[in-house]
Amino acid sequence: MNKRELIEAFAKEIGITLRDAEVCVNTLFSSMADTLAKGGRVEIRGFGSFKVKEYEPYSGRNPKTGESIQVSRKKLPYFKLSSMMRKRMNKKPIE
Repeated sequence: MNKRELIEAFAKEIGITLRDAEVCVNTLFSSMADTLAKGGRVEIRGFGSFKVKEYEPYSGRNPKTGESIQVSRKKLPYFKLSSMMRKRMNKKPIE
């Protein structure tokens, strides 16, 4: 599912216009991104949680040239699936 499909499903589910659904979805993602950018954590019960992990600098290698390079400190988003969602994903379909 991409963002457009999410907006359409949201609009259909609660019976609002596509424009209103787009505003809601964009506001949700913007709020989540702002929280993560500030170093916060976003938890959606029954789905999972997002947080920012900080990685220390390390020595790496350029895969093309084999040259040794220094990779600087960085922050990356990390997602952890909730146990409820994990169980739901691994449930066997009813035949």
